[in-house]
Amino acid sequence: MKTIDWNRDWTFWREGEAERTAVTLPHDAMQEEPRRQENPSGSAGAYFAGGVYEYRKVFQAPAEWAAGRVLLRFEGVYRNARICLNQKPIGTIVNGYTERTFVLTPHLRFGEENEITVTVDNSEMPNSRWYSGSGIYRPVTLLVQPACHIEADGIQVRTLSIDPAMIEVSLQRSGGAAAVEIVYGETTVAKAELSEKAEGRVRLEIPDAHLWSDETPDLYTCRVTLYENGNRVDEQSTAFGIRRISWGPKGLFVNGKETLLRGGCVHHDNGVLGACAPAEAEARKVRIMKEAGFNAIRSSHNPCSRAMLDACDRYGVYMMDETWDMWYQCKTKYDYSRSIRECWKDDVEAMVKKDRNHPCVILYSIGNEISEPAKPEGMAFARELIDRFHMLDGDRAVTAGLNLMIVANAAEGREMYHADGGINADAASDIAEGGKMPGPGRMNSTVFNQIAQKIGSGMNHSADGDDADRVTSPILDALDIAGYNYASGRYPLDGQKHPDRVILGSETLPPDLPDNWEMVKKYPYLIGDFVWTAFDYLGEAGIGAWSYSPDAMAFDKPYPWLLSGAGMIDILGNPDAEAVYAGMVWGTDHGVRIAVSPANHPGEEPYHSAWRGTNSVLSWAWRGCGGNPVRVEVYTDAAEVELLVNGRSLGRKAAERHRAEFVTAYEPGTVTAVGYDAGGKVCGRDSLRSADQALRLCLLPEKAEAAPGEVIYIPVAVADARGTVESNADALLHASVKGGVLLGFGSANPRTAESFRSGTYTTFYGRALAVVRAGAAGDTVRLSVQGGGFAQQTVEIQVR
Repeated sequence: MKTIDWNRDWTFWREGEAERTAVTLPHDAMQEEPRRQENPSGSAGAYFAGGVYEYRKVFQAPAEWAAGRVLLRFEGVYRNARICLNQKPIGTIVNGYTERTFVLTPHLRFGEENEITVTVDNSEMPNSRWYSGSGIYRPVTLLVQPACHIEADGIQVRTLSIDPAMIEVSLQRSGGAAAVEIVYGETTVAKAELSEKAEGRVRLEIPDAHLWSDETPDLYTCRVTLYENGNRVDEQSTAFGIRRISWGPKGLFVNGKETLLRGGCVHHDNGVLGACAPAEAEARKVRIMKEAGFNAIRSSHNPCSRAMLDACDRYGVYMMDETWDMWYQCKTKYDYSRSIRECWKDDVEAMVKKDRNHPCVILYSIGNEISEPAKPEGMAFARELIDRFHMLDGDRAVTAGLNLMIVANAAEGREMYHADGGINADAASDIAEGGKMPGPGRMNSTVFNQIAQKIGSGMNHSADGDDADRVTSPILDALDIAGYNYASGRYPLDGQKHPDRVILGSETLPPDLPDNWEMVKKYPYLIGDFVWTAFDYLGEAGIGAWSYSPDAMAFDKPYPWLLSGAGMIDILGNPDAEAVYAGMVWGTDHGVRIAVSPANHPGEEPYHSAWRGTNSVLSWAWRGCGGNPVRVEVYTDAAEVELLVNGRSLGRKAAERHRAEFVTAYEPGTVTAVGYDAGGKVCGRDSLRSADQALRLCLLPEKAEAAPGEVIYIPVAVADARGTVESNADALLHASVKGGVLLGFGSANPRTAESFRSGTYTTFYGRALAVVRAGAAGDTVRLSVQGGGFAQQTVEIQVR
């Protein structure tokens, strides 16, 4: 089978407009739409507009293709897409996150020019509780099969045992004899043959197997060659890992070793690229999370991309892949609930087919914060879903992210969401510890999140009672692993009440991480914790932001709020103070680390959020702020911490919950924290320094050279000659590119009217990011950045 990158040479336009633009996929059309307060996407969708879009590609179909079969795979189109080939409809895509494959062969004109068109309709809003993006935002692949062929994704590899290592290879083929080869690195470690009439299944023992886990992400390749009448006619390969998972009240075990999930929830967007999902962006996200100490991702709340799975396999990160945010009860007026009854089986089968060879995938989630299991019809649907997953893949656990109070309220007729979308204020107030909230009986998801932040960690105990336990137990016990959203108060209780239940903190507040992680370590049946959220994202504007802006106190943050502000890692990929603190709590980081509250807001108290425990910055560079009060937070695994400012000791403090705090006046120079163990011996040290007076623009490409068409990330900073980033000298910068295409340029400012597509953006705490697609082989990519009174800086990257 030939696998052809089908992402170049597309033409794009908005419905009703004459202007045509050449685009390379993936492409997010929503980034080109205006943002306005009145747009119906609201704060959930970051005030972006929707629309109807057309994509067109003209191509030649060689005559030799007529002897076989031609397919086209779309990994993600948001949403309601109609696909036509030579003006003839060949299919539709309803779910914006589920991949679909279409057979082109009957309508192709072989040896001639052909035209594929995709009409995407994302005009009905609101349809999502976060930024969705629009258009063909994930890759497209053309698959050309011979007459005798291996089916697309037709190889499945299962690990049957690890001692000895035994795998089973299942093969879907149209005919022919097959040769199966297992390769590790460059070495063939096992072989088998299947005759033309043999069943498509074979077992192989792998000698001296290298097992896959988050600590040892070793991968093998299964290569299958198909023969017809002795002639080689087709070949297909798939990567896989040898690993076994098991779970029970004594814990989660990977290859027999107890494993605790240090998890983070992740939405699908890629920051300054919008929803556009090139493989490089997905891999970078996974790599940064792994380096920050995470070993698990929850794809919230939709199936993740193939590229993200590949990256998780490569870096050693476990994946909870999730189906939907809703079932048949809508959460927003035009969401997918209208189609789920007709489409759910196809969605589930597509997700399993995509995931099944990836060792990183250990959990399938059947939904997020759904209320339907409170009623018999919903429980029947839940069992159908669970049974379907078990039938398609019996080696992985099925879970769901359940807000237990939402289920308990629904059982009493108080649905969280109205029948036509929007949150029911009365039901929301029940989660707020039974208190009634003022105002009308309808609100959006951002409003509910703001209610939740008012009660903070109290939300974790809203479902502690016996009535909630009775109502939620049927769905929790039907799942292989019960996912609890914001219900950590139940962790110690349910170990006693339900001794056979395995529990996962599927969504939790970052400030609660120290307490939650202590429980994860204490209770074997509690296998991990997934914070909301690992990476910041577009939409749900401001739910996690600590802000000094007057409009931050509003329940429903107005335009120009853009980002959630809830991420432990900002949209540029910079881990913040919360990520550093998490590393200390998890034990993946050691020693001493310093963070400092913003010094440029003297006398101001920020508006807080329950989805963030601190607004401190990993910086001591605050020019013009001498004498302003600051809070210095020291994260450590030491017993005691001493803080020094320019060599002057401010005393020692005991570290409680891996943290010590000092209040002092900011002064330029150096701040140093020294950690001491219980015996008084120095066990760690960290320092931050202020930037020198002379600043410049620094361009720091993450790669020195690139392949043609490769996506390159280039951080930009306002810094001194030694590389110290200045946090209080933000500048409006302009980026331009030669020898490539500027895909996005922006900062992590959660509240701004600036556009990632404009090439002009203001830094935030001294940082910005340019993302560039490299040109052709032999080109030199030149990124130039200027503005803010600084001299223009240019960086060059060779395209090999």
